Amino acid sequence: MTKHLFAHYNEIFPKYWEEPALTDYNGTDNYTFKEVAEQVARLRNYFHAMGIRQGDKIALCGRNCANWAISYLAIASYGAVIVSVLHEFSGEDIETLLNHSDSRLLIVGPYVWKNMNAEHMPGLEAIVSLTDFSLIATKREGVEISKEPLQVPRNNHIFTMRDIDDLLLINYTSGSTGSPKGVMLTYRNVSANIDTGLHFLPPGGRQNVVSMLPLAHMYGQLAEFLYPLASGCHIHFLTKSPTPTLLMKAFADVHPYIIVTVPLVIEKICKRAVMPALEKPSVQKLLKYPVIRKLVVNTINKKLMKAFGGQLKYFIVGGAAINPDVEKLLLDIKFPLVVGYGMTECGPLIGGCFVHEFVPRSGGHILPGNEIRIESNDPYNEVGEILVRGEHVMQGYYKNEEATRATFTDDGWMRTGDLGLIDKDNNIFIKGRNKTMILGASGQNIYPEEIEGKLNDMEGVVESVVVEREGKLIALVFPDYEGELRFRQTIPELMKENLQKLNEKLPKYAQIFNIELKKDEFEKTPKRSIKRFLYK
Repeated sequence: MTKHLFAHYNEIFPKYWEEPALTDYNGTDNYTFKEVAEQVARLRNYFHAMGIRQGDKIALCGRNCANWAISYLAIASYGAVIVSVLHEFSGEDIETLLNHSDSRLLIVGPYVWKNMNAEHMPGLEAIVSLTDFSLIATKREGVEISKEPLQVPRNNHIFTMRDIDDLLLINYTSGSTGSPKGVMLTYRNVSANIDTGLHFLPPGGRQNVVSMLPLAHMYGQLAEFLYPLASGCHIHFLTKSPTPTLLMKAFADVHPYIIVTVPLVIEKICKRAVMPALEKPSVQKLLKYPVIRKLVVNTINKKLMKAFGGQLKYFIVGGAAINPDVEKLLLDIKFPLVVGYGMTECGPLIGGCFVHEFVPRSGGHILPGNEIRIESNDPYNEVGEILVRGEHVMQGYYKNEEATRATFTDDGWMRTGDLGLIDKDNNIFIKGRNKTMILGASGQNIYPEEIEGKLNDMEGVVESVVVEREGKLIALVFPDYEGELRFRQTIPELMKENLQKLNEKLPKYAQIFNIELKKDEFEKTPKRSIKRFLYK
């Protein structure tokens, strides 16, 4: 039976009452479990004074920080619905999503707020600063947020238990192009994911975590906040962009027991620091001798483990396939690697396993509480779309029945949009993707169609396709050659201007590196859709 996330927290908070819980690694906020509970109570009192009802929407948008986590816990335990929006979206896109979500309140970071305008969001009744929970704007004069935290008794009733099948969260996976897709997740969806994490990756007592992936995405939200907090871990939030230098310093200082990341991080380290040394002819000869090979392997393992803080038990990679050479190297040196599989719509876990069970090139096996089906005649040998159902699977998309219907089969299976196989142990092997989503360097979801929509509206652009090459986004453009005289400038000059204008409208993680011109139209299907798979 799934254990409610607040049942976990009601046990853990009194147990570690005076111990550190949430810390801004490169900031000033540092809260014990007691202080988190007091801040949560402070916010909940304000929600009550504002007349917020159970099921009302409260939006949360800002960089990773302890106050983001406190806001999340306050909204969830009050019984309102969290609207989680990525802080790297443009101000215009965030405004669109908040209007779409029917949010009554917004808790926002200064980095985000400077690009927004309250007049564009008439449904908001108040805007609260994520920095210190002060009021930025309000329509309810006289209703203030207490400047002092409220005292909370040390017992196991700190968080109010809400119906496990109520809506907890609307998580927006993309910006405003087309019909927004807000993934609706219940307390059960998130609680089942927490249970899975505690089962397969038990912390083993008080441990440290570095939160570096965006908390607005389910991957970072679950793995670096909700699941470790449920076992009493101390979470250190990187409040600035996680550069390689900052990351490695944080790992050395914090000594995390788990690191959760996307493939790019470990691939860069291995390709730059490990593989060149191993590929030298002299070293290759020595590796043929078992005793020397064992010494080399142990040396590399110790160096990598030290680089990641020295206390690492689990190194979890998700979001995209890891380079096979890097995967083989890490497994050869007994590094605690596990590659998982998931998506926002499953909160996010679909595939995972114990470290010792991990099968190379897999995304783990289907997790407890869920079922998997491959839409093919022979799921062990014939590739088909991966379908899932179970406790992790979302309710649907908020106010988007068309997208919801397209995602679910008539008998209740959710289409992942991924193609794959399974083996006899239900290990999942991803063989391709129907969907076009590109994974950003820090775990952000990039949807090419959104960028193409903005680009196609620009002068001189007939159609476009956005692709990824070596970590950079390239826009392939078929321009309006016949209209060149109208533009009063050459096509290349115009595209240079378009590139600048386009990037001004895009978050930093989705910036286009270059526009590449095509001489001919893109090839189309009979329905006149571009055959995207032909372009790389």
